[in-house]
Amino acid sequence: MTGTTRVTIKDVAARAGVSKGAVSLAFNHKPGVSQATRERIFAAARELGWAPNLTARSLSSQRVDIVGLALCRPARLLGLEPFYMEFISGIESVLADRSCSLLLRLVRDLDEEIDLHKTWWRSRTIAGAILVDFHDDDPRVPALQAVGLPAVAVGHPSLTGAFPAVWTDDATAAAEAVRYLAALGHRRIARVGGPAGLGHSSIRAAAFETTMRQLGLEQGRQISTGFDGKEGARATRSLLLSADRPTAIVYDNDIMAVAGAGVAAEMGFVIPDDVSLLAWDDSQLCRITHPTLSAMSHDVHHFGAEVARTLFAVLDGTHSGALQVPTPSLTPRGSTAPAPQRT
Repeated sequence: MTGTTRVTIKDVAARAGVSKGAVSLAFNHKPGVSQATRERIFAAARELGWAPNLTARSLSSQRVDIVGLALCRPARLLGLEPFYMEFISGIESVLADRSCSLLLRLVRDLDEEIDLHKTWWRSRTIAGAILVDFHDDDPRVPALQAVGLPAVAVGHPSLTGAFPAVWTDDATAAAEAVRYLAALGHRRIARVGGPAGLGHSSIRAAAFETTMRQLGLEQGRQISTGFDGKEGARATRSLLLSADRPTAIVYDNDIMAVAGAGVAAEMGFVIPDDVSLLAWDDSQLCRITHPTLSAMSHDVHHFGAEVARTLFAVLDGTHSGALQVPTPSLTPRGSTAPAPQRT
């Protein structure tokens, strides 16, 4: 096509030697055209520089090219949290390949999230959803399964009901963190975790307690927080002021670990000579502190991409079961060292 003439679906059909209906079937990923014909149609569209109008597609075919994600956390915390920035980046990398969009909304609580997903689904705003931060006995499971929402759950299968799950083995990773610190000679190990009742925090807490017991260590103190730096700092201060202060602390995210390092320095403790620190979810934050923070590392971008791919498999009817992504592994850095000798 030349000049300012607008390319239409009719032009694509003519170039590919098919009907307009066949072009529509191909771009809506519906049966009715062979793979060879589908590829010929896509090639014709690329040659002509044509792409389907997403609004028209959703109105005419009832297919919506939007994926919903609701996060129950303050906007300020989301902006500071490297995990979700990397996770969303991974999701977007897959959505972009499919010319789909992510609809992100922050909610105050699970009830608001349930109502939001119901509204999105009933109004055909979204094709499916990604559900995160599962709680013990999560109310979203029965409520959203009842309305037939296609969704992928990011969490251990024990938490996610019949929703297809994509998950990491938090229990094994938590045990590895404790065993590593114990191998360095630490006997008093504490943990600064996420909110009580949050599924993955509960799994880590149980694994932490079990591993401490198996190794014959003193019962480690665990403090629940809201994941932000202020609460991480407050928990660290409480631990370091206690009579039986720990010689090592494991944090449930990098923000709290960095805040904890700041508090330790403020109180006159030298890291790692006086206290060793270990963060969950390795990020750039862990690598720019001094000393750099040891961390439980995994590829969060890849995690997000696998979640998006699984959702498309659910929508296409090709999903085959829960997917476990690689378990976070230990990356030792300058913030951990053998336990200090006490007299």
